[in-house]
Amino acid sequence: MNLLVINGPNINFLGIREKSVYGAQDYDYLLGLIAGKGEATGCKIEVFQSNHEGAIIDRIQDSYFDQTEAIVINPGAYTHYSYAIRDALASITVPKVEIHISDITKREEFRKVSVTAPVCDKQIYGHGLEGYLEAIDYCLSVVSKENP
Repeated sequence: MNLLVINGPNINFLGIREKSVYGAQDYDYLLGLIAGKGEATGCKIEVFQSNHEGAIIDRIQDSYFDQTEAIVINPGAYTHYSYAIRDALASITVPKVEIHISDITKREEFRKVSVTAPVCDKQIYGHGLEGYLEAIDYCLSVVSKENP
């Protein structure tokens, strides 16, 4: 399976920003966690990170053409207001999971609203970095049911 993990703004600053919210593990640790999951499951996982909305939209659109079979996305702050990312996700028909490291339902009011979740198949939040692994497992199960 070909899976794409997209990380939005500031995710590359894991271990630097707000450690009490996002933990002390850095971005390289997350990349290693995801790579290990790919090796363990035989899944080809590409990780893409950008702090730029247009680059994220371009990568989502590229996934239409490059045999991506599922998307895990942490849109970061774009979750709460990027209708452009929402529209790009809506145009892609593969399974999609929105992921958040922190529990967005227990944070500031603006973080409780996701404009991207309604066009995703599932939303996972508050499970730390392990949420990425849960999202990958979900994608693997959905794709395997679609392609027995």
